[in-house]
Amino acid sequence: MTTTRTPLAEIVRLFLRLGFTAFGGPAAHISMMHDEVVTRRQWMTDQHFLDLVGATNLIPGPNSTEMAIHIGYERGGWRGLIAAGVCFIMPAVLIVLVLAWAYVEYGSTPQGDALLYGIKPVIIAIVLQALVRLAPKALKSPLLLVIGGAALALYLLGFNELLILFGGAFLFMGIQMLRVFSGTLALVLLGGTQAVALQSDPTAPITLWRIFLVFLKVGALLYGSGYVLLAFLRSDLVVNYWWLADQQLLDAVAVGQFTPGPVFTTATFVGYLLAGVPGAAVATIGIFLPSFLFVALLARLMPHLRKSPWTAAYLDGINVTALALMAGVLWQIGRAAIVDIPTAILAVAAAFLLFRFKINSAWLVAAGGIIGLAIFFILGML
Repeated sequence: MTTTRTPLAEIVRLFLRLGFTAFGGPAAHISMMHDEVVTRRQWMTDQHFLDLVGATNLIPGPNSTEMAIHIGYERGGWRGLIAAGVCFIMPAVLIVLVLAWAYVEYGSTPQGDALLYGIKPVIIAIVLQALVRLAPKALKSPLLLVIGGAALALYLLGFNELLILFGGAFLFMGIQMLRVFSGTLALVLLGGTQAVALQSDPTAPITLWRIFLVFLKVGALLYGSGYVLLAFLRSDLVVNYWWLADQQLLDAVAVGQFTPGPVFTTATFVGYLLAGVPGAAVATIGIFLPSFLFVALLARLMPHLRKSPWTAAYLDGINVTALALMAGVLWQIGRAAIVDIPTAILAVAAAFLLFRFKINSAWLVAAGGIIGLAIFFILGML
């Protein structure tokens, strides 16, 4: 796919802004990117954006960060790849670094409840808008509609998201190949990804090299949500090395959840607890470095994925199951976000402004945060 190059300064401005305003996890981040790069700037089509979403689900690491890196590559080549990734990550890294300092100095972090109270309902509307825009491109046939519905049902029933994702992709590819060749479908069995554990050594000293290796492993192997990240980190930091207590790790993950940008900035917080600013730096580099490398490799393959009937069918299957997982996440975060009348009003108002007036999602997130803080302040005065 041939694209017009975008000035590097514009890529930097966009992903810096997203880095400061993208709350709500990967589904919300990707929805905000869709609003910016497809709806507003028309840098790519809905179909190509959906293909990138599907492709980033094939590789380990934080999906929204990998989307930022890939969009940067598409619009600015290798310089855009680095600029978009760094600019999307750095705001969260700096915010988390400040919170980690406060945690070490004062034993606690500022509460993000008031801020998220107003932001979460807005995020629901942003994700809904992206789903509505992308659904016609993903649900291109009755079979894909059935696969997507089944994937959504399985996700809500608690099935592993990776099995759903790859299972849907292989199922659709297999059926398409049966139609083409009228041959025998070979069932592809996917083995579960096993974490490669570093050797357990409770007496191991905390060194920058060991910190780097722990987080490099996580960045290179981790699929899934923030809860999977918690399991990976606990295995090494709490169980194997005894570097952290469970409560410290939970506090670190909580900070990653209520700050903007990728939740993987939990690594910055943990690195600071272990070895100050140098520890934060090597942990952050370690956990995000694989994403840059994986996307750099994937970018070379993307132009060819639609040319083969096999890989095109596989990508269609990935796309529809990824969209189904996104819908499942919308349902889950919607139940957590809309807890009373004010949050319901916020969600409906944000959806109306997005669909009717196409208000920039970043402004809506900022407004939601301000409204949340105001409501908490007013309630505190009563």
